[in-house]
Amino acid sequence: MVILVTIIHIVVCLILVVVVLLQSGKAADLAGAFGGMGSQTVFGPRGSATVLSKATTISAVLFMLTSLTLSILATRGGSGTPDLIRKTLPATGQKAPVPAQSQAPAPGGTVPITVQGGVEGGKQSAPQTIPVPVSPAPAPQPEQK
Repeated sequence: MVILVTIIHIVVCLILVVVVLLQSGKAADLAGAFGGMGSQTVFGPRGSATVLSKATTISAVLFMLTSLTLSILATRGGSGTPDLIRKTLPATGQKAPVPAQSQAPAPGGTVPITVQGGVEGGKQSAPQTIPVPVSPAPAPQPEQK
């Protein structure tokens, strides 16, 4: 559904650009820029709607409708919680696992961190353990009086 609406949206965008560029201005000559209109009206004579002006109106309405439809479909498919946060939060009714407290690594050492791999070729890749260097803890600041 989203792909169909996106294709229609792109086609309507291209039609709208072409139709707007094909139209000539109401006062395209140099005298019109300085108020040398031959008519009593402010914006020039208003003739009947041409085929191009009707096509502009129709394509503008279709553009707005497809834009609105795409935004609704995009928000309906998503959730409020990103996947990364959802994976780290425990399910309702379960306790979160408590990580085992080990002694702090020495400054300049490394700590192993397990990283979940991304999606490659449509399949989830295996998690990898990476050694990460540990920086020394900052010295506590003395209190100022």
